[in-house]
Amino acid sequence: PRPSPPSPSACRDALPPLFEMVSALPYTELQKMLDGIGFRGNFAYEKAIYSDDLSDGLIDVLVNTLPAKASPMSATPIALVGGAYAEVPDHATAFGGPRRTSFVVGLTAICPVPELLPTDRAWVRSTWERLLPYASNTGGYVNFMADYEQDRVRVTYGPAKYDRLARIKAAYDPENVFHHNGNIKPR
Repeated sequence: PRPSPPSPSACRDALPPLFEMVSALPYTELQKMLDGIGFRGNFAYEKAIYSDDLSDGLIDVLVNTLPAKASPMSATPIALVGGAYAEVPDHATAFGGPRRTSFVVGLTAICPVPELLPTDRAWVRSTWERLLPYASNTGGYVNFMADYEQDRVRVTYGPAKYDRLARIKAAYDPENVFHHNGNIKPR
């Protein structure tokens, strides 16, 4: 049996939301969640952490740093990943990140004009730094990396998986043609 997800009531009680979307969600719908604000022409920057829980300290960081953003489109999407996702062993996938029930706490700067991006990029970076003590994976969520620092990519995948993927990359992409992402360099 799958464990029940934690109740969002503590967060809801501490900071009443403007709207709420708490329900089971097919993965394909999760993938489309930000499509409405991710249209062509926006200026964006993002980072994320995994966290085992939404502690008071983590929530305090989000609440206290949110006023520093400039764009009304910038957001902090939080997704609970678990269920069938957490039933697959970590070594059985190429996915970078832990295969256990946890939260992905995103920091997404989305700006309709370039003048807002420096402020919101600084908001993402400083908030991410302040969230690191609450992170269960300091590499972060690979799909929310705007800066692909090689050490963060390696930490996200973990040494064994990273090395396995680097060997596969060497076989199928030895020239590293596909490198405009959280790149795993061929070995």
